[in-house]
Amino acid sequence: MLTALDIQNKEFSKGIRGYNEEEVDVFLDEIIVDYQAMIEKNELLEQQIADLNAKLAEYKSTEGSVIKTLESAKSLMNDIAQSAEKRANMLIQNAEIEAANKLTQAEQDVKRLTSDKEKLESTVYSLKIRMKNILESELSRIELLDNDVLGDK
Repeated sequence: MLTALDIQNKEFSKGIRGYNEEEVDVFLDEIIVDYQAMIEKNELLEQQIADLNAKLAEYKSTEGSVIKTLESAKSLMNDIAQSAEKRANMLIQNAEIEAANKLTQAEQDVKRLTSDKEKLESTVYSLKIRMKNILESELSRIELLDNDVLGDK
């Protein structure tokens, strides 16, 4: 590859009617400046390419771990969703069992209260009968006493 120094040190042979030496030197100086700038720019671009390739390799190496992390997160979310669904089903079943137990207890309470009511009604009826009998007996005694006192006998 031609370098800027090669261009600068290039000697041309002189002919009879050759080029103007000063014009050639000025033009070569311009070429040297542009050529040196292109070489520097090329080196800079090559360095940028190397940096970008290194970053690309780094990103590619982390890509696998990112994908694994995403898959793990997805799996974890599925596990959480399944766990939440199971927990919800258990809560529903427990609530249904508790409701059934409360309903059974309420039915038993109604039967017990109905039985208690019937016993109370029976007791009240028995008390009424006894009171009626006592009152009739006392009324009969009073009538007997009345008859004895008034002398109807």
